[in-house]
Amino acid sequence: MLGLLASVIAALGWGFRQRFAGAEAERSRQAKAEAAARALADRVDNDIGALPAGAIKKELKAWARD
Repeated sequence: MLGLLASVIAALGWGFRQRFAGAEAERSRQAKAEAAARALADRVDNDIGALPAGAIKKELKAWARD
């Protein structure tokens, strides 16, 4: 009886551990994706900042709706 109770408690503990490990892995995956997106946004900002004003206006005009 005591062994059965210990087995149930151990199984529940293992299940919670797996669930928390999965949540941590998902948070890690999302953080990595957000860091990659931020790096791309920074690179685009740097590229736009390097352009002369006339080139920026010409580039933006292509995207603007009339």
